Amino acid sequence: MPRHTAATAPAAAKPSTAAGSDTPSGESRLALVRRARRINRELVRLYPDAHCELDFTTPLELTVATILSAQCTDKRVNAVTPSLFARYRTAADYAAADRGELETLIRSTGFFRSKANNIIKLGQELCERHGGEVPDRLDRLVKLSGVGRKTANVVLGNAFGVPGITVDTHFGRLARRLRWTGATDPVKAEHDIGALFPPKEWTLLSHRIIWHGRRVCHSRRPACGACTLAHDCPSFGEGPTDPDTARKLLRAGPFS
Repeated sequence: MPRHTAATAPAAAKPSTAAGSDTPSGESRLALVRRARRINRELVRLYPDAHCELDFTTPLELTVATILSAQCTDKRVNAVTPSLFARYRTAADYAAADRGELETLIRSTGFFRSKANNIIKLGQELCERHGGEVPDRLDRLVKLSGVGRKTANVVLGNAFGVPGITVDTHFGRLARRLRWTGATDPVKAEHDIGALFPPKEWTLLSHRIIWHGRRVCHSRRPACGACTLAHDCPSFGEGPTDPDTARKLLRAGPFS
């Protein structure tokens, strides 16, 4: 599966620590941009069909699904949403939802009372402020109940084609491992990473990184020895570097 293994990879990608460098890796700005874009090209090769793993057909469905995905796997959300979307088709339907019924439908996603509250309020706000339609602007989306910047970027990028970087748990973890950013604050990380790539790449880059985090670069035991990003990864060696051991850690998607 991998094109390169630990046998051919360097011990780690070790950027220079030139005096005055303000990059998280110690590289020059130009070197960081070049390395980041090499990684992205390899991710394109690895995941040519990368996409949002939440099932949806409309901006409203994606917004609701993304709210449900908090502290929950995409697989679980996708098991819940067919019945949910068949029952509630419009913002007005959510606004008038029976709380008990809605909570029952989404119970298995966890935190169902809080999520139901946000979804009902979302429906009401969309009807009151936006004619029942999900807006296609970040500043309007983030004012809706249950919609933070991460959710807004998911909706913008995948429902409206507006470029955005989605800094979820996987993305933030990998971006720091790759030394694209040192920030733990999602907004700061979003701006740091966005500056490395043209906007047209942002949405799919987010999916590629998330897919890689779910399939290869795991939180506790990244499959370093089976990772084709090894040559450009400053964190190579955090997980097993033996190719055979690492290959056993690889996963197929979808996962969350």
